[in-house]
Amino acid sequence: MCGIAGFFNAGPRSLKAGGPARSRLQPMADAIAHRGPDADGFWSDDDAGIAFAHRRLSILDLSPAGAQPMEDHSGRYVIVLNGEIYNHLELRRRMESQRERSGWFGHSDTETLVNAIACWGLQATLESACGMFAFALWDRSARRLTLVRDRLGEKPLYYGWANQTLLFGSELKAILAYPGCDDRLDREAIAAYLRFSYIPEPATIYRQIRKLQPGHLFSIGTESDAAEPRPYWSLEDVALDGVRQRRREPYVDLCEMVEATLTDVVGSQMLSDVPLGCFLSGGIDSSLVAALMQRTSRNKVRTFSVGFEDKRFDESGYARRVAEHLGTEHTEFIVTEDDALSLVPDLTNIYDEPFADTSQIPTALLSRLSRRHVTVALTGDGGDEVFGGYNRYIFAPNVLRYTSVLPEPVRKMAGAALGKLQFAGTREKSSAYAVASYLGLPITTVDKLSRVGAAISHSSDAKRLYRDLVSTFVDPAAIMLGGSEEAAGTCLSNGADQALGAEEWMMAMDSISYLPGDILVKVDRAAMSASLETRAPFLDRRVVELAWRLPLDAKINGRIGKRILRDILYRYVPRELLERPKQGFAIPLDRWLRENLRDWAGSLLSRDQVVATGLFDPDKAEALWRAHQLGKDNLGHQLWTLLMMQAWLLQHRPRSAG
Repeated sequence: MCGIAGFFNAGPRSLKAGGPARSRLQPMADAIAHRGPDADGFWSDDDAGIAFAHRRLSILDLSPAGAQPMEDHSGRYVIVLNGEIYNHLELRRRMESQRERSGWFGHSDTETLVNAIACWGLQATLESACGMFAFALWDRSARRLTLVRDRLGEKPLYYGWANQTLLFGSELKAILAYPGCDDRLDREAIAAYLRFSYIPEPATIYRQIRKLQPGHLFSIGTESDAAEPRPYWSLEDVALDGVRQRRREPYVDLCEMVEATLTDVVGSQMLSDVPLGCFLSGGIDSSLVAALMQRTSRNKVRTFSVGFEDKRFDESGYARRVAEHLGTEHTEFIVTEDDALSLVPDLTNIYDEPFADTSQIPTALLSRLSRRHVTVALTGDGGDEVFGGYNRYIFAPNVLRYTSVLPEPVRKMAGAALGKLQFAGTREKSSAYAVASYLGLPITTVDKLSRVGAAISHSSDAKRLYRDLVSTFVDPAAIMLGGSEEAAGTCLSNGADQALGAEEWMMAMDSISYLPGDILVKVDRAAMSASLETRAPFLDRRVVELAWRLPLDAKINGRIGKRILRDILYRYVPRELLERPKQGFAIPLDRWLRENLRDWAGSLLSRDQVVATGLFDPDKAEALWRAHQLGKDNLGHQLWTLLMMQAWLLQHRPRSAG
């Protein structure tokens, strides 16, 4: 796990025209030093116009033999890699058995990857490699630069232009450190941010900088100014192939198959030359990862959880009981409200562009605290998208089934009535919260009622229903000045729309949008800000491809999601330790905005400040703030989305005009 950056002058001029390469590389590398605090490395070819920088977080092969940038043994290729190739030892054995490689300088996965590319070619190597990665590859022979990002988007990779110079980096701040970088804002991206609370791929907050999408590569030579990214792997293709080639084995055999695959994957992800552990929330996904780690390990596995003083949001007790049953070496961090609130000013620097998933706060705290003990942590991320765990996969199809036959006026009345229930829940001792508690629902359910009500109003359309369910602002144009949502985010093709049922269509959409745009951004930036590597076994391509070939009822069965993961986990952990409503990594945001964060938030959303930043309608922003403060509605998530944008603008005012 590292940070990479570099540039390529694709025009006729060499690097010499812009001064020494190192003078431009150093600030780019320094900007992402947190991603690799152990060492830095630089390489350039002035005549070819190419330069690489690398920040190293040493995980495999701590010796100088693992340093980057790295050449293959023939000297044709140069690579900088961020990530891990989990099956790199298998790839080494293949090269050795084919007599394509015998001697090795070290035992790093980077050396394996670059030599596999030299032996088999890039496409064949990508088809064989399992891992999370973002890398830049220079081909000296073809004088061509190729940028590559892993299949699901675990590792970030940005690219943009400064005149004829292509820039790339693991984070936006690396690219912005290059002199002359165009940092004009992208108003369409901001409108999309208001809807989703993150900026969806491939857009960024800046017009001239893009995210390389998951499963894509971007290749450019000296005469290829019009190069475009292209996919080398497609989640949509995997989903469609899976639907066409469903596995027909008995359910018990499918359980054995999934458990065996997950066990192999977890074992491969435990390969490390530094201390390693596991995030443990006590939920299905992280508990299964911890159980398989403990089964694989000869020693006690280190597990980590974070809890809050506010007992309504504290789930650390669940994790503790699972850890005790598994026999892990468990560390529990109970953070105070002051701990959490003190992190808020750092969020815009950690996340680089506006990002408003409120679970970013506990994720960052857990990462910082875990880093005191380990350098690598496995997580349960991806289990929901891959195995059908989100409540909307159960709720939305039922809504479509039961309300699509209703006349539109009746649906709108039902949606409005449900939304009004949220207004009864704006105070923590209200009847709505009491009902949710009585029904065994998480406290966060009440705050989503207006969103669910809006979704029901449009429930005859599956796409619109899904969009409303995942939207923070259902109509961003109503609050934003001069913005539009043209072509926001990644979409599935018409073929997928027709071939996939509502549940699997939503799973596929989440996998290509919400997962890389929100979940993986949240974890990567939080962890890497603490120089901690995280690994997600559920996102290994072997797990994903197998999961999509399972029959739907192995994943979603009635009102139960992640059925097969649950049944595998019950072999290790008693059912009674795990059965509870899914809440997520929640914080008491609504109360904070009325109390401890009120002054900070009120200042950012004051009329003068909103007018000064020039993005939002000050009357609409003031109305949201007043409604929340007066207890007329719980608008914490909408306000947080505005606040993260306002806070970001104060710290990252564009230098470029426009």
